[in-house]
Amino acid sequence: MLAAVLPYLRCPVCHTGLSVAGRSLRCRQGHHFDLARAGYAPLTTGKLTHPGDTAAMAAARASFHSAGGYDFLATALAAAAAGCRPGGLVVDVGGGTGHHLARVLDARPAAVGLIVDVSKPALRRAARAHPRAAAVLADAWRELPLIDRAATVLLNVFAPRNGPELHRVLAPGGVLLVATPTPAHLAELPAALPGIRLLSVDPGKPDRLSATLEPWFRPVTSTTHVHRLRLTRALVSALVGMGPSAAHIDPEALARAVARLVEPLPVTASVRLTRYAPRPTGDR
Repeated sequence: MLAAVLPYLRCPVCHTGLSVAGRSLRCRQGHHFDLARAGYAPLTTGKLTHPGDTAAMAAARASFHSAGGYDFLATALAAAAAGCRPGGLVVDVGGGTGHHLARVLDARPAAVGLIVDVSKPALRRAARAHPRAAAVLADAWRELPLIDRAATVLLNVFAPRNGPELHRVLAPGGVLLVATPTPAHLAELPAALPGIRLLSVDPGKPDRLSATLEPWFRPVTSTTHVHRLRLTRALVSALVGMGPSAAHIDPEALARAVARLVEPLPVTASVRLTRYAPRPTGDR
């Protein structure tokens, strides 16, 4: 599937186009990037600003998604993207294992997709997430290895937002779909898991998001999607293990806390989905 997205990619060093040469991608200036055995393309230079998901986090995320935990969000993203211009490229920036992009591509049969992430364990799964999707290793906080105006649709789900780069790679008339947790998201978990330090959603996060994107994008619509989850112990473990709290938690303490839960555990998922349009360059 890499060949289908190749016209949209550029060399992260000199910004010229790329072509396939055996098991590598090469540009006209001679820079080359060896494809990973798992199928993704490493298109980054220098030290990454963050490591991304660990193998355990990627596995937990895959388990939670395969059980349908966030299907309500994937459905909302697919519906929001379905009304966009058909065909073209859909890019999920910080797309992890590619679950949400796969659902969007199912709703856009003429489009191709690209997952961008820094996590090698996640990208190993993302490279086979969908027949019409490819995956690249790149840092969302730096320049994306995409030509200007490449994407018809950009997805950003609980991921870093680099306003200038998102604006650069979005085609005129394209849309940016941003999903962020509300303060009510998973609010029952701390009480259900006493003694486990879980990170909460900052109430000021929506305002910071708007400020981050405001110079480059204007909000078009914003909807809050609330879904009642009924989680088994295994899914509670996966939900905690795939999120930012995982790095701060003793796995044995979490296992003991989860073992005391009564199944199923009702938990509220609450996500705000905002559709943005790019501001014309002269508006900034």
